Amino acid sequence: MWIDTHCHLEAPEFAGDEDALAQQAAALGVSQIVIPAIDHDSFARVAALAQRQPNCSYALGIHPLYVPQAVDADLDALRQALAARLSDPKLVAMGEIGIDFFIPEYTTSPLRERQEHFFVEQLKLAREFELPVLLHIRRAQDTILKHLRRIRPPGGIAHAFNGSLQQAQAFIELGFKLSFCGTCTYERAQQVRRLAAELPLESLVIETDAPDLAPVWLHGQRNSPLVLPQIGQTLAALRGIAPESLAQATTANALAAMPRLAALMSR
Repeated sequence: MWIDTHCHLEAPEFAGDEDALAQQAAALGVSQIVIPAIDHDSFARVAALAQRQPNCSYALGIHPLYVPQAVDADLDALRQALAARLSDPKLVAMGEIGIDFFIPEYTTSPLRERQEHFFVEQLKLAREFELPVLLHIRRAQDTILKHLRRIRPPGGIAHAFNGSLQQAQAFIELGFKLSFCGTCTYERAQQVRRLAAELPLESLVIETDAPDLAPVWLHGQRNSPLVLPQIGQTLAALRGIAPESLAQATTANALAAMPRLAALMSR
């Protein structure tokens, strides 16, 4: 049994294929696909898709790369959506939220401050509604850690982790799991592969981030939740353990990171 902790199954690249892919993934042992929102307009889409498929759940949040188009009223809309959907067992986290300093213009004022503002306000909502967070982090690990230490949301997952060992340990100390994806299938991704091999097994989860971050055998093609077991096999090989052992561990870790998902799957 595998859990795809981060998959944008509602993305335009999957238009018309979403339900079939979820069903095919279930047949391959992908027992849950967590679908994070990216902006106000996607809140209803991810929720509706999760309702249609028994192996799908969702998260609500505003992605940092969508902050330039967002307005403060979107934060109010997010709070209202969380309050309205909190009784929905398929709402399992807040996300995708975070900070992105990979794109140069996002590192300078006023966009840098605006990203941090949206991130901080969403962390406060996560704490208010007791929801774990799905973190987008690109070259912003230390800034994100600063805000996590101050606001202390109820844990979550650092998605597609690509920081240093020291930063990884800091996230783990704050109660976060670290997620690995198709990036670890590339031999040139030495830092990611080293972390995937050496970090404590109880701190790891896996994802596809589909349709992005495709594994090496899909380079340049659309990624999908169908390849999650193969990504898991690569990660298991890096650690020198059986894929079944990795599946069991990462599933347990995902459920620990998202208690509402654990409750959903025990229904």
